Amino acid sequence: MPLAVNLSGRVALVTGGTRGIGLGITRALLEAGAAVVTCSRSEVEPVPGTRHHVCDVRDPEAVDALMASLDRLDVLVNNAGGAPATDAATASPRFHEKVVGLNLLSPLLVAQAANAVMQRQASGGSIVNISSISAHRPAPTIAAYAAAKAGLDSLTRSLAMEWGPKVRVNAIDVGLCRTEQTDDHYGDDSRVAAIESTIPLGRMARPDEVGNVVAFLASDLASYVSGARVACDGGGEPPVFLHIT
Repeated sequence: MPLAVNLSGRVALVTGGTRGIGLGITRALLEAGAAVVTCSRSEVEPVPGTRHHVCDVRDPEAVDALMASLDRLDVLVNNAGGAPATDAATASPRFHEKVVGLNLLSPLLVAQAANAVMQRQASGGSIVNISSISAHRPAPTIAAYAAAKAGLDSLTRSLAMEWGPKVRVNAIDVGLCRTEQTDDHYGDDSRVAAIESTIPLGRMARPDEVGNVVAFLASDLASYVSGARVACDGGGEPPVFLHIT
């Protein structure tokens, strides 16, 4: 029998699951047969085939209310996050606090609530944290974001040890990915092409490719994978010295 990712009968929650990488994750989980719930801070058009909840993942009461609305929860994808570029030397303490809160403390908050549900289920559950390659390299203009993602990778390993064997916890370090915001982040087509030429696979990821990794980690095919940090970066970034002549 060929191997296949099958999430039929499972309920998955994807934070920030209606656009960008989150949308790719939502679609991949739907394709694998999961019943998918998405959430965001504001009311949006639900992805076809999903349920959507308005929930600020930074608010403990809102997170508890979301969890209470679910009959069960088998998969949590902590995808909500991000930060605008800024100079670390002049950014306000409030700015840094909000960035770290959204990208590190909020995933912990939602994971805590999800774990409480999963531990009561005979089948346990799987948590996938969406991290970034920025966590493990210098990241000028997004220093607080990168530090928060490094914390998220560390948190992943600790939670996997604390919450096993019922709950598996893994992280995906995502590289450059083409979304509806690509031009805003990286510039016009010529600049994007120049950036893509530095990636070993020759292009940025598609959101659905990140979603496929999530679906694998959430499935029984990854039943012995926990505490892992999976790179989804097209092969990484070549060292600068290779380009110096």
